[in-house]
Amino acid sequence: MTTDEAPRNLSAFKRYKTDEEGRKTFTSIEQIKTEASIERFYDRYEQLAALDATLPRLTRAEHARYLEISLERLSSGYECLDSSRPWLVYWILNAASVLGVRFNDGLLNRVVDFLVKCRSPELGGFAGGPGQDPHLAPTYAAVNALCIIGTEKALNAVNRRTLKRFLAAVREPNGAFRMHVGGELDVRGAYCAISSAKLAAFSAEDEAKLFEGTASWIAECQTYEGGFGGAPDLEAHGGYSFCAAAALAILGGEEKCDLPALLRWAVNRQMAYEGGFQGRTNKLVDGCYSFWQGALIPVIQSLMARQQGRPELMDTALFNRFALQEYVLICCQRPSGGLIDKPGKPADLYHTCYTLSGVSVAQHCETSRPPLILGHPGNELLPTHPVHNIPPKAVLDAYKYFLKHEMIEAEHAEAFCNGNGNGTTPQEDVEMRDGSRSRSETPGRESMSTDGTESSSTELSSETGSERSSEERS
Repeated sequence: MTTDEAPRNLSAFKRYKTDEEGRKTFTSIEQIKTEASIERFYDRYEQLAALDATLPRLTRAEHARYLEISLERLSSGYECLDSSRPWLVYWILNAASVLGVRFNDGLLNRVVDFLVKCRSPELGGFAGGPGQDPHLAPTYAAVNALCIIGTEKALNAVNRRTLKRFLAAVREPNGAFRMHVGGELDVRGAYCAISSAKLAAFSAEDEAKLFEGTASWIAECQTYEGGFGGAPDLEAHGGYSFCAAAALAILGGEEKCDLPALLRWAVNRQMAYEGGFQGRTNKLVDGCYSFWQGALIPVIQSLMARQQGRPELMDTALFNRFALQEYVLICCQRPSGGLIDKPGKPADLYHTCYTLSGVSVAQHCETSRPPLILGHPGNELLPTHPVHNIPPKAVLDAYKYFLKHEMIEAEHAEAFCNGNGNGTTPQEDVEMRDGSRSRSETPGRESMSTDGTESSSTELSSETGSERSSEERS
């Protein structure tokens, strides 16, 4: 798309609806049924938009209320996700962050306390719930959630030492990662491990050791279509393709893959009439792929720009950004709050997170130009990092915070080897030597001054600080 892109004439785009060509299949029947449900939304929208040029509108307050209620208490329908509770926290916090909503400190402190209970003291990493076995997926979700919260209490809940131990335990000799000890092996595991390690500022030596061979294994997951499957020889899929490309964006190694084929596959997943994305060839549109495919495309562009030394490749979006916003804002908002997969589906936290994240990417992915907003100016969302899917500032602040710890730990290791240790833990040393930060300061949400120091603060309970210090000593 170019800078003169404009909202679609939705009536004119009806010519792109599915033509069965006289031969019905289960796939074509479901596709036509889905298009018909979306057509009703688009027809109604065109009638209303003729009277109000500011439509469509993001019902921000309703979504914020839905998220806050969900963070406090979930319905019994979420019982099946008892082993995915850090995911629920992450979906809520990330959706709130792109909406510009910040929950009160008391509620966020309770979230941190809960995630600490999900941390495995023996194996490292985070489990899907207290007392469960650690797993890479909730580890990724917990690390992301804690980085979004961004307080010192939250970041201290990420035990880098035991996290390294857990990642090493689920690593395979060829560089692939299992989701848990003895569990399934797929490209999600590699991405979750790489993203968590990067946010936690693992040293270059640790990264090189942990992820040796990982980029080559990821490349083996690329299919003849151009997308990536969960493992070698599996079908190309939007979620797995995002995980593969995002992992390579962090690791490097994109030269091992066919990037033009991946880009061709990804851009062809945007549905001509619906405007949203499908996850696989011949599948239905789904709101969650607004992020998985919508963010995949600029990530691919960044890989190609890096590979070819052509940063200008990032200047123009390669998908229809208005069409994606039309699908989400017109078809996927539940009036009482929350977002959905497609018309006729119920709202849930997963789709609320990823549809909003996809709209954020669509609005902000051309970083050299102003955001592209459909409808009312109040529809603008805050940016999300296309690789980690948390606020860009949260990525930077977490990395800086953990990098400081990495440097102190390296100094302690050197002093110990030389017999010059001062008897303090790395955590205590950071607090004693960093005169610009007290134990109560918040690295995740304050404004940064020109010299990199932070200004605002949030109280940290002494109980959590004591727990962290005891873990460091062990």
